Amino acid sequence: MTKTNIISPLAPAGLPDFPEIGGVTLSTAATETKYRGRDDLLCVAFKGGAVVAGVLTQSRTASAPVALCRKHLATGKMARGLLVNAGNANAFTGRAGDKAMMSTVHALAAAIGCAADEVYISSTGVIGELLDDQKINDHLQQIVENLSGDNWPAAAKAILTTDTFAKGAVRTALINGVQVKINGFAKGSGMIAPDMATMLAYVFTDADLPQDILQDILKEAADKSFNAITVDSDTSTSDTLLAFATGAASVGTITDAHDPALMDFRRTFQDLLRDLAHQVVRDGEGATKFIEITVTGAEDDRAAKVIALSIANSPLVKTAIAGEDANWGRIVMAVGKAGEAADRDALEIVIGGQKVTEQGMAATGYDEAACTSHLKGQDIILSVDVGIAKGSATVWTCDLTHGYIDINADYRS
Repeated sequence: MTKTNIISPLAPAGLPDFPEIGGVTLSTAATETKYRGRDDLLCVAFKGGAVVAGVLTQSRTASAPVALCRKHLATGKMARGLLVNAGNANAFTGRAGDKAMMSTVHALAAAIGCAADEVYISSTGVIGELLDDQKINDHLQQIVENLSGDNWPAAAKAILTTDTFAKGAVRTALINGVQVKINGFAKGSGMIAPDMATMLAYVFTDADLPQDILQDILKEAADKSFNAITVDSDTSTSDTLLAFATGAASVGTITDAHDPALMDFRRTFQDLLRDLAHQVVRDGEGATKFIEITVTGAEDDRAAKVIALSIANSPLVKTAIAGEDANWGRIVMAVGKAGEAADRDALEIVIGGQKVTEQGMAATGYDEAACTSHLKGQDIILSVDVGIAKGSATVWTCDLTHGYIDINADYRS
């Protein structure tokens, strides 16, 4: 948590009511690795095993846990355990970090009775500080003894770092007429410009799906949610998104990722991930405004996303919105610097429903006061058409305030 423990003004009312999911048990503990007076260790166990899919950071300085998850995913084996610690990222800690991580992996495997390559692990927090594996291992017997199917709120809270609120989402979907459950929780507030998924996010379903199909659904949903958000343009060394399917709900044989029977599940799964991703943005460090940016008229969807992220990551755009200054010239600048095709004289910018530019200049009848009024709200909507073709994309970000500096200037203290 932040030092002030002031909850983001953009926070939702609270966590949803998580239903139990067959085959999933969770437990938390306080190791005092970094934080005092709160749980900072999460264990999830899958008694009968769970099919697992994942999308992981593309950072070239990825943490030891990310490398291990990538290795275990490649085996295609069922997952039996998940261990997450908050406060220490175990990133850039060399062979000593690998050794500390494997100590915890083997300890959990022994505690729940499975092979080491059936355990997944995540760490989040400060980079460059060696993980104290003994502090974690000392709590594993207790944490395993306390595993329960209803510990979802505690699980969502235990993985937080600078977050000001826990993030969770719940959905149900139909596959071949069978209702299946989907629960998810995530953490993230700063170092948010995912190049895969997001900082840490975990999704659980009782649907009976093979790994290749779950992976296809997860990758598509990540691209339309976590890979379309940014807080500060910085991609974490620890970004991890894992999905687990226990198979407790039998949905019949599914062999094709695009089977029509999966249509509702795929759509609902994407909706849940988008919800979680939006919550991450709403908890952006120092954030006071949630910003949706839609770019149309681009050369293709990829180009539209590049332009949208150029706008979303611009400190000048983000600070102008924080200051409630309708300086649309900064949006023009961000479009131009993106390096993608754009027609200057066809460029149209719309802020809060009001057209701002047309024919290469300010729109006739442009009312700056109306734009300023929109920027005084918490939910900001920007639309940009670059006048080239039909490519489109939507991304989400937040404003940039002095609060971001306050949080990150003393992050390690």
